[in-house]
Amino acid sequence: MNGHILVIDDERSMVDLLETDLALRGYKVSGFVSPTVALEALLTTDAQVVLTDLHMPAVNGLQLCERVVANRPDIPVVVMTAFGSMETAIEAIRAGAWDFVTKPVEMELLAVVMDRAIRHHNLQEEVRRLSNKPAPTDRFEEIIGSSPSMQRVFDQIRKIAPTSANVLITGESGTGKELVAQAIHRHSDRKDGPFVGINCAAIPENLLESELFGHAKGAFTDARTERKGLFQQAQGGTLFLDEIGDFPLSLQAKLLRAIEQRTVRPVGGDKEISFDARILTATNRDLEVAVEEGRYREDFYFRINVIQLDLPPLRSRGNDVLLLARSLLQVFAHQMGKSVTDFQASVAERFLNYDWPGNVRELRNVLERAVALTEFEKLIVDDLPERIRDYRQSMFRIDTTNPAELQTLEAVEQHYIQRVLQSVQGNRTEAARILGVDRKTLYRRLKHGEESQG
Repeated sequence: MNGHILVIDDERSMVDLLETDLALRGYKVSGFVSPTVALEALLTTDAQVVLTDLHMPAVNGLQLCERVVANRPDIPVVVMTAFGSMETAIEAIRAGAWDFVTKPVEMELLAVVMDRAIRHHNLQEEVRRLSNKPAPTDRFEEIIGSSPSMQRVFDQIRKIAPTSANVLITGESGTGKELVAQAIHRHSDRKDGPFVGINCAAIPENLLESELFGHAKGAFTDARTERKGLFQQAQGGTLFLDEIGDFPLSLQAKLLRAIEQRTVRPVGGDKEISFDARILTATNRDLEVAVEEGRYREDFYFRINVIQLDLPPLRSRGNDVLLLARSLLQVFAHQMGKSVTDFQASVAERFLNYDWPGNVRELRNVLERAVALTEFEKLIVDDLPERIRDYRQSMFRIDTTNPAELQTLEAVEQHYIQRVLQSVQGNRTEAARILGVDRKTLYRRLKHGEESQG
């Protein structure tokens, strides 16, 4: 079913026509010729939208709009008015109608309006549901998500945490890989030990070895004292190596040996020092492709990837974006001392439609900015950055003869690849299988698409 529509018209033939046509389009329809009876049914119905005529005896469409808004404000009202009666339509909007269509009704257009109204109703319901504190199942530590993909992540964390296995956390930038690493640590037997993290991409190659393994006194200029590396600092706890995909090829053999032997040799030192730390790593790169292209050691890849945990991008997590937005709004409102308590349904709609290339990190930035700038108790669309306010999902027309609406083959290919990736939560191995290409070909085509857009 596409949704439940309550139809009201004092002409039985019109009700029958609308019921038949809308039912054929997949809607559940409840028809009434009496506005009074319809209003009584409305108090207990699960209808998502009311479609009503304006000119009816006893209770006219304007009065019905007012009654519905007063008793069931969650249900949008769409009114039908005679062609050219714009003043009457405007009156209906003022009375609380959500939209209007003109008679004679064009059924294709009506179906579009019904879909929008049902989506609006469902969106309001979701925003209302999320106004309450997230359910315990909607979060794991600091990670929030009720979508099936995130529930699977939570289950994996519970299973992985008690083990001593090395874990590779993969996912796009901004998906929360470090939060997952911290959650694994806190639910492991090492939770009382230190959690030590490093961004491998942020440390120059000539300093990275010393940072990880430590150095002896006099090992190099300015090495005036002995220094323990991160492996030793993480003794009894967890060492988290973020952006491991950027780890220099020249140092991978040394890091592999340290992980396998459970010992490190400080730079300039002459003896091995044992350590006891669990190794967690994370990357936003496709390491299998890097191995195939000779940019990554295969033995090193297999050593850090005993268990792989994939984080889905925000765009594939459905209503999680609203759950996260509400939680972040509360945090920033408290930090800034502002009485911002909610966001309008139109804001929620923008959040759901936007692709979030920067994932949760980008959402966090957007909410912090919006709370800082808003002058209202509810965030409005104008509080959002222009890229989100004016965002339009890319649509490709193939059922058209208008050359202006047709796309290049390359553009259609990129759009389809992205659509497949979204459907499999960013899993490139699965996407390559569906597309019928190997991972290296998929990676090459994605890279070409990024360069074309750049």
